[in-house]
Amino acid sequence: MLRPYSALKTVMFPVLPTKRAAAALAVQYQLDHSQWLPPDELWQIQRAQLDVLVRHAWTHAPQWRARLDAAGYHHDRPIDRATFERIPLLGRADVQDTGQALRCAVVPADHGQVFEAATSGSTGVPVRVNKTTLCNFIWQALFLREHRWHGRDLSGKLAVIRHQKDLEAELPDGLRQEQWGAATNLVCPTGPSVHLSIWIDPKDQARWLQREDPDYLVTYPSNLRALADRFERRTRRLRSLREIRTVSEMLDPATRAHAEAVFGVPVTDLYATQEVGCIGMECPERRGFHVQAEACVVEVLDDDGRPCEPGCVGRVVVTPLHNFAQPLLRYDVGDLAEVGRPCSCGRGLPVLARVLGRVRNMIAYPDGRRAWPLFRDHRFADVAPVRQYQIVQPTVERLDVRLVVDRPLRPDEEAALRRLLVERLEFPFEIAFAYPDVIERSPGGKYEDFRSEV
Repeated sequence: MLRPYSALKTVMFPVLPTKRAAAALAVQYQLDHSQWLPPDELWQIQRAQLDVLVRHAWTHAPQWRARLDAAGYHHDRPIDRATFERIPLLGRADVQDTGQALRCAVVPADHGQVFEAATSGSTGVPVRVNKTTLCNFIWQALFLREHRWHGRDLSGKLAVIRHQKDLEAELPDGLRQEQWGAATNLVCPTGPSVHLSIWIDPKDQARWLQREDPDYLVTYPSNLRALADRFERRTRRLRSLREIRTVSEMLDPATRAHAEAVFGVPVTDLYATQEVGCIGMECPERRGFHVQAEACVVEVLDDDGRPCEPGCVGRVVVTPLHNFAQPLLRYDVGDLAEVGRPCSCGRGLPVLARVLGRVRNMIAYPDGRRAWPLFRDHRFADVAPVRQYQIVQPTVERLDVRLVVDRPLRPDEEAALRRLLVERLEFPFEIAFAYPDVIERSPGGKYEDFRSEV
């Protein structure tokens, strides 16, 4: 069993806590109980919240009334699982095209202020969703749970390298704060945090990290891969580092293994999106993500729209349970994941064995097949002086391979890379090489080493 508040060693209030702090601690107490409930009891809790949310959406958003009526929903009856599963899936394009009609004209006053949140737009067009103060409160409560699950010492120093809106997060010092952030500040004092922009060159990031010597590091998987390559060639290590946390992108097993070997600390991943919030957290006792069922209903569906069995891969469909400003009922986030079996840790929270990332990151073959193009086990640097790469598939028969190199490649090196790709992908794609000076990240600072445009 999880020891209550084991990671909150510094929770000591000189006076009574504020109402928000007391509410945050009360939620932690509830989460400590609900995580051990069996799936049937968890569904009953979800269904009760879902019933309130769906009735609110039907009453206050015209587009939702039409979609719910089409599913056979009766607003004067409690919603059941069969009716819920008849609600049409909501895609990214639906939110982009009809977002205003999905927004509720009335929002409960005690949900706080309404604000707009936007995704980073790595697909080219960001999704904009109205959310409330309550949505942020739930997000923070789940982040606090994640800190507690992994037993972090909140008095340590936190370093964050990601997309930063604050222009002060630049070299030489980055942005410095006296605390970790909103999720922890509400309930207890913490150590300091330092922040650096993801746009800084990895070699300069490495120097900055050595100067700062943090206890914890948060960054994107693609950036962690670059940092691990840098530190692998350096004799100095981060002496105080205890854990690395990755966010926002898919963490592939090879990147995790390489980083853990180089830095000598565990790598913990988090599955969340800007529009729906926290979806899954890694189990503190084994690999795999526990769905945050108290905050969202997660379905993993096959190509026919049926729930996937454990071991099967399908599309991730999420319904956040606390957004009454713009409900996202059965929202297809565009990711694929594998359903996991019940966890040996004893928690009743559903399990995602692995998150495979965006559908657009699957390679397409002329015969209609799709597959994940994992190149991590064939390191390009073993064949040629490649520092960074990105592969884009414009057609089913062509790959554009963009390489950042230390020097121009010889013909035999290009030929060796072609052979490596054909062997790995098991198809004789037409391959064209390009040599940019730098491969840019998306506007939100994310990086994709493979993207299909098919």
